Amino acid sequence: MFFDDIPEENINVPEEKDDLAVFSAEEKSSLADEAKWYVIHTYSGYENKVKANLEKIVENRNMQDYIVDIVVPMEKHQEVKDGKTKITFKKIYPGYVLVKMVMTDESWYVVRNTRGVTGFVGPGSKPVPLSEEEMVNMGVEVVETVLNFEVGDNVRVISGPLENFIGVVTEINPERMKVRVSVSMFGRDTPVELDYNQVQIL
Repeated sequence: MFFDDIPEENINVPEEKDDLAVFSAEEKSSLADEAKWYVIHTYSGYENKVKANLEKIVENRNMQDYIVDIVVPMEKHQEVKDGKTKITFKKIYPGYVLVKMVMTDESWYVVRNTRGVTGFVGPGSKPVPLSEEEMVNMGVEVVETVLNFEVGDNVRVISGPLENFIGVVTEINPERMKVRVSVSMFGRDTPVELDYNQVQIL
Protein backbone atom coordinates (compact mmCIF):
# COMPACT_ATOMS: atom_id res chain seq x y z
CA MET A 1 0.00 0.00 0.00
CA PHE A 2 1.20 3.45 -0.77
CA PHE A 3 0.70 6.49 1.39
CA ASP A 4 -0.81 9.15 -0.81
CA ASP A 5 -3.67 9.60 1.66
CA ILE A 6 -1.57 11.45 4.25
CA PRO A 7 -2.37 15.19 3.97
CA GLU A 8 0.75 17.13 3.07
CA GLU A 9 -0.38 20.07 5.20
CA ASN A 10 0.23 17.91 8.28
CA ILE A 11 3.87 17.43 7.36
CA ASN A 12 6.56 19.81 8.54
CA VAL A 13 8.93 20.39 5.65
CA PRO A 14 12.37 21.94 6.18
CA GLU A 15 12.80 24.68 3.60
CA GLU A 16 16.50 25.11 4.17
CA LYS A 17 19.13 22.72 5.42
CA ASP A 18 19.88 25.12 8.27
CA ASP A 19 16.42 24.36 9.72
CA LEU A 20 17.76 21.02 10.90
CA ALA A 21 19.28 21.15 14.34
CA VAL A 22 22.96 20.52 14.88
CA PHE A 23 23.32 17.36 16.93
CA SER A 24 26.04 16.26 19.29
CA ALA A 25 27.95 13.03 18.62
CA GLU A 26 25.84 11.25 21.24
CA GLU A 27 22.60 12.44 19.67
CA LYS A 28 23.79 11.41 16.19
CA SER A 29 24.66 7.96 17.50
CA SER A 30 21.18 7.69 18.98
CA LEU A 31 19.65 8.72 15.67
CA ALA A 32 21.69 6.09 13.82
CA ASP A 33 20.37 3.43 16.19
CA GLU A 34 16.82 4.44 15.32
CA ALA A 35 17.37 4.07 11.56
CA LYS A 36 15.49 1.16 10.00
CA TRP A 37 15.15 -0.23 6.48
CA TYR A 38 12.06 0.66 4.46
CA VAL A 39 10.98 -0.26 0.94
CA ILE A 40 9.94 2.38 -1.58
CA HIS A 41 8.30 1.77 -4.91
CA THR A 42 9.62 3.52 -8.03
CA TYR A 43 8.70 3.81 -11.66
CA SER A 44 10.09 0.86 -13.60
CA GLY A 45 13.64 1.52 -14.75
CA TYR A 46 14.07 4.50 -12.38
CA GLU A 47 15.65 2.60 -9.47
CA ASN A 48 19.21 3.87 -9.94
CA LYS A 49 17.99 7.37 -10.82
CA VAL A 50 15.91 7.48 -7.63
CA LYS A 51 18.96 6.40 -5.63
CA ALA A 52 21.08 9.17 -7.20
CA ASN A 53 18.35 11.81 -6.80
CA LEU A 54 17.76 10.92 -3.16
CA GLU A 55 21.48 10.89 -2.34
CA LYS A 56 21.77 14.40 -3.82
CA ILE A 57 18.78 15.67 -1.84
CA VAL A 58 20.15 14.17 1.38
CA GLU A 59 23.46 15.94 0.79
CA ASN A 60 21.85 19.28 -0.08
CA ARG A 61 19.54 19.20 2.97
CA ASN A 62 22.24 17.85 5.30
CA MET A 63 20.02 14.90 6.25
CA GLN A 64 22.70 12.20 6.42
CA ASP A 65 21.72 11.45 10.04
CA TYR A 66 18.12 10.78 9.00
CA ILE A 67 18.56 9.02 5.66
CA VAL A 68 21.55 6.77 6.24
CA ASP A 69 21.72 4.45 3.22
CA ILE A 70 19.99 3.80 -0.11
CA VAL A 71 20.31 0.45 -1.86
CA VAL A 72 19.11 -1.01 -5.16
CA PRO A 73 19.26 -4.78 -4.46
CA MET A 74 21.30 -6.51 -7.17
CA GLU A 75 22.26 -10.08 -7.93
CA LYS A 76 25.48 -11.14 -9.59
CA HIS A 77 24.93 -13.17 -12.73
CA GLN A 78 27.96 -15.24 -13.64
CA GLU A 79 28.28 -16.98 -17.00
CA VAL A 80 31.05 -19.41 -17.87
CA LYS A 81 31.58 -19.73 -21.61
CA ASP A 82 34.62 -21.13 -23.41
CA GLY A 83 36.52 -21.09 -20.14
CA LYS A 84 35.93 -17.37 -19.57
CA THR A 85 33.82 -15.97 -16.76
CA LYS A 86 31.58 -13.01 -17.52
CA ILE A 87 29.89 -11.22 -14.62
CA THR A 88 26.90 -8.91 -14.94
CA PHE A 89 24.49 -7.47 -12.37
CA LYS A 90 20.73 -7.31 -12.55
CA LYS A 91 18.08 -5.95 -10.19
CA ILE A 92 16.55 -8.50 -7.83
CA TYR A 93 13.39 -6.44 -7.28
CA PRO A 94 12.70 -4.18 -10.28
CA GLY A 95 10.70 -1.16 -9.22
CA TYR A 96 11.87 -1.20 -5.60
CA VAL A 97 14.59 0.58 -3.60
CA LEU A 98 15.62 0.03 0.02
CA VAL A 99 16.17 3.06 2.25
CA LYS A 100 17.68 2.99 5.75
CA MET A 101 16.24 5.98 7.54
CA VAL A 102 14.90 7.50 10.74
CA MET A 103 11.20 7.96 10.01
CA THR A 104 10.10 11.54 10.70
CA ASP A 105 7.71 13.89 8.91
CA GLU A 106 10.68 15.53 7.22
CA SER A 107 12.44 12.34 6.10
CA TRP A 108 9.12 10.82 4.95
CA TYR A 109 8.40 13.90 2.87
CA VAL A 110 11.87 14.01 1.32
CA VAL A 111 11.76 10.35 0.25
CA ARG A 112 8.11 10.37 -0.83
CA ASN A 113 8.59 13.43 -3.02
CA THR A 114 11.84 12.37 -4.67
CA ARG A 115 11.37 12.28 -8.43
CA GLY A 116 10.57 8.74 -9.59
CA VAL A 117 9.21 7.54 -6.23
CA THR A 118 5.55 6.44 -6.19
CA GLY A 119 5.32 5.66 -2.48
CA PHE A 120 6.36 3.60 0.50
CA VAL A 121 5.47 -0.09 0.62
CA GLY A 122 3.74 -1.52 3.68
CA PRO A 123 0.34 -2.21 5.25
CA GLY A 124 -1.60 0.30 7.27
CA SER A 125 -1.39 4.07 7.24
CA LYS A 126 2.32 4.26 8.06
CA PRO A 127 5.44 2.77 6.44
CA VAL A 128 6.50 -0.41 8.22
CA PRO A 129 10.24 -1.16 8.52
CA LEU A 130 11.68 -4.46 7.35
CA SER A 131 12.57 -7.04 9.96
CA GLU A 132 16.18 -8.23 10.16
CA GLU A 133 15.17 -11.52 8.53
CA GLU A 134 13.41 -9.71 5.67
CA MET A 135 16.43 -7.48 5.19
CA VAL A 136 18.79 -10.45 4.99
CA ASN A 137 16.49 -12.12 2.46
CA MET A 138 16.34 -9.01 0.31
CA GLY A 139 19.95 -7.95 0.59
CA VAL A 140 21.89 -11.19 0.21
CA GLU A 141 23.95 -11.24 -2.93
CA VAL A 142 22.86 -14.08 -5.16
CA VAL A 143 25.34 -15.68 -7.54
CA GLU A 144 23.72 -17.33 -10.50
CA THR A 145 26.02 -19.33 -12.77
CA VAL A 146 25.07 -20.32 -16.30
CA LEU A 147 27.08 -23.13 -17.90
CA ASN A 148 27.28 -24.11 -21.54
CA PHE A 149 28.12 -27.75 -20.79
CA GLU A 150 26.39 -30.59 -18.96
CA VAL A 151 27.02 -34.14 -17.75
CA GLY A 152 28.08 -36.33 -20.65
CA ASP A 153 29.64 -33.53 -22.72
CA ASN A 154 33.17 -33.81 -24.06
CA VAL A 155 35.38 -30.99 -22.80
CA ARG A 156 38.95 -29.81 -23.05
CA VAL A 157 40.95 -28.74 -20.01
CA ILE A 158 42.24 -25.26 -20.80
CA SER A 159 44.28 -24.43 -17.70
CA GLY A 160 46.19 -26.12 -14.90
CA PRO A 161 48.45 -29.21 -14.90
CA LEU A 162 46.07 -31.12 -17.20
CA GLU A 163 45.85 -28.39 -19.84
CA ASN A 164 44.84 -29.72 -23.30
CA PHE A 165 43.61 -33.06 -21.92
CA ILE A 166 40.24 -34.22 -23.26
CA GLY A 167 37.61 -35.69 -20.97
CA VAL A 168 33.92 -36.32 -20.32
CA VAL A 169 31.88 -34.40 -17.70
CA THR A 170 30.62 -36.87 -15.10
CA GLU A 171 29.41 -34.54 -12.35
CA ILE A 172 28.66 -30.84 -11.81
CA ASN A 173 28.71 -29.28 -8.34
CA PRO A 174 27.04 -25.82 -8.54
CA GLU A 175 27.54 -25.07 -4.83
CA ARG A 176 31.32 -25.37 -5.10
CA MET A 177 31.43 -24.30 -8.77
CA LYS A 178 33.37 -27.47 -9.53
CA VAL A 179 33.08 -30.01 -12.33
CA ARG A 180 34.28 -33.62 -12.26
CA VAL A 181 35.77 -34.80 -15.54
CA SER A 182 36.86 -38.31 -16.53
CA VAL A 183 40.20 -37.82 -18.29
CA SER A 184 42.12 -40.52 -20.14
CA MET A 185 45.58 -40.75 -18.61
CA PHE A 186 48.10 -43.50 -19.34
CA GLY A 187 45.47 -45.59 -21.05
CA ARG A 188 42.89 -45.44 -18.27
CA ASP A 189 40.07 -43.08 -17.30
CA THR A 190 40.91 -40.97 -14.27
CA PRO A 191 38.34 -38.68 -12.53
CA VAL A 192 39.61 -35.17 -11.81
CA GLU A 193 37.90 -32.20 -10.18
CA LEU A 194 38.25 -28.81 -11.87
CA ASP A 195 36.85 -25.30 -11.60
CA TYR A 196 34.11 -24.34 -14.04
CA ASN A 197 36.40 -21.99 -15.91
CA GLN A 198 39.11 -24.62 -16.38
CA VAL A 199 37.13 -26.52 -19.00
CA GLN A 200 35.79 -25.71 -22.44
CA ILE A 201 33.15 -27.68 -24.32
CA LEU A 202 34.27 -29.29 -27.56
